[in-house]
Amino acid sequence: MPRVSEAHLAARREQIIEAATRCFARNGFHQTSMQDVIREAGLSVGAFYRYFSSKDQLIRAIAEEKVGVIIATLDRLMRVEPVPPLRAVFAEILEQVDHNLGVDGPVRIAVQVWGEAAHDPTFAELIGGIYGRIRDAAVALAARVRDAGQLAPDADPAAIGAVVVGLIQGYVIQRVLTGRVDRDVYLAGIEGLTARP
Repeated sequence: MPRVSEAHLAARREQIIEAATRCFARNGFHQTSMQDVIREAGLSVGAFYRYFSSKDQLIRAIAEEKVGVIIATLDRLMRVEPVPPLRAVFAEILEQVDHNLGVDGPVRIAVQVWGEAAHDPTFAELIGGIYGRIRDAAVALAARVRDAGQLAPDADPAAIGAVVVGLIQGYVIQRVLTGRVDRDVYLAGIEGLTARP
C-alpha cells in the first residue's frame, strides 16, 4: 500500500477544518454534529476520525489556525522598518477580520467560543492561551511603537497590549452582532484615542 504524503495529510486536515468552520458558523457548536462535519467535508467516517476525534479538537484547530494569522501579522509588523503607525497596524488586522467574517467565516465562531468560555473550563483555557499569545505580540509591538515616539515615553506596553486586544475583540463583536460598524470609522476612532496632543 503506498504511503500517504505529508502534503496529502495536511490538505485533508485543512479540508476538515474548513468544513467544520462552515458548519459551526452556520449552525453553532451545539447544533452541529460530527456527522454534519463529516458530510460537509465529503469524507468517510474512518477518514475523518483519523484527524479529529472530538468537536473540541476541531474548535481548537480552527482557533489556532485563524488566530495564527493575526499573530503572524503582528510578528511581521514587528520587523517592518521603520515601525508602522498604529493606525496601519489596526487597519491590517481589521482587514483580516473582515476577510474572515462571511456567513461561513471563522470570525463568527470566535464569538461562540467566547460565550462557551464563560462556563466551560476547556474553552476558557483555549481562549486564555490563544489571546495570551495575541496580547504578548501586541505588548511587544506597543513597546516598539512607544520607542519610535508614537506614544508617550512613559506609556506602559502591557496596558497598551491589553487595550489593543480589547479593540480587536470590540470590532469583532460589533461586526458580528450588528454588522453596522464601518472599518474606516472605527480606525478614525482609534486614531483619535491614540493621538498625542
